[in-house]
Amino acid sequence: MTQTSDTQQLKGWAKFKAEYRASLKSSDTEETFDLIFYRPIGFAWALLFRRLGIKPNAVTIASIFIGLGAGIMMYFTPLWMNIIGMVLLMWANSYDSADGQLARLTKQYSRLGRILDGVSGDIWFAAIYIAICLREVRTSDFFIAHHWVIWVMAVAAGIFHSLQAAQADYYRQFHLFFLKGKEGSELDSSAPLREKYTTLSWKKNFWEKLTMTFYIGYTAQQESRTPAMQRLRAELVKRFGSGAIPQSFRDAFRQASLPLMKYTNMLSFNTRCFALFASLFLRMPWLYFAFELVVLNIMLLYMMRRHESICKRFTKELQDGKY
Repeated sequence: MTQTSDTQQLKGWAKFKAEYRASLKSSDTEETFDLIFYRPIGFAWALLFRRLGIKPNAVTIASIFIGLGAGIMMYFTPLWMNIIGMVLLMWANSYDSADGQLARLTKQYSRLGRILDGVSGDIWFAAIYIAICLREVRTSDFFIAHHWVIWVMAVAAGIFHSLQAAQADYYRQFHLFFLKGKEGSELDSSAPLREKYTTLSWKKNFWEKLTMTFYIGYTAQQESRTPAMQRLRAELVKRFGSGAIPQSFRDAFRQASLPLMKYTNMLSFNTRCFALFASLFLRMPWLYFAFELVVLNIMLLYMMRRHESICKRFTKELQDGKY
């Protein structure tokens, strides 16, 4: 009886671990802090939401409201209120982790979900930017006298934040394409998206067509910033069509791209939060804008330059018949 019980427990634990691994993107693209902190919490949320029948998009929408609460708490100067804001932001991000893990566990993938997932983070940080600006023009002698400076910094930081996050996600999806294939990646191309867009009717498919309008623009911008990557993708289609890309090529590109994955993670969420929290503890929240504009932009430029160089090299190797 005891042996049977132990066997069942082992099987249950093995199933639990297998489900947890299935909820992750990949060991290549997961950040260490996420694996230690957010992914286990997100997995617990995902299991609860699955049991309750809650959809991934509903979790994403809930994260938006929690993130808005985080931004509001950062308007106030008492540190204890800022700490509440930090906790709320971490809670929102645990939901952001849970929605993706829930989608992978339940196979409930959707383009709307992918868009919502990206928009949710933008809304959190928009609320935080506005809160910081209103706080600084109320409490800082310099920004009281030159209030336009903090707003210019915030707008510039917001623009570059979106660019940094978009490019980091694009490179991550390209890496996953070679690691897991088309099924394991959310990599898109604007051309087929436009073809699908023309088949939709504003009258019958209003929300889907509206979603596609924004998503096509988002994808096209990513493509315009990565000309060498687009040439590599075109060369792959030219040589292999819709057939399988040789495993030797996939492995070689993955190894070349892998060192850059740490930058895609650093440009996403955790590094931003560490900098934001530090600026709040230092009572100088404007420093967060400076960090995004200087440190993260340097990181972005380095990552883009390296990735384009890698793509050029592999395009030439394809043209030379190495694969």
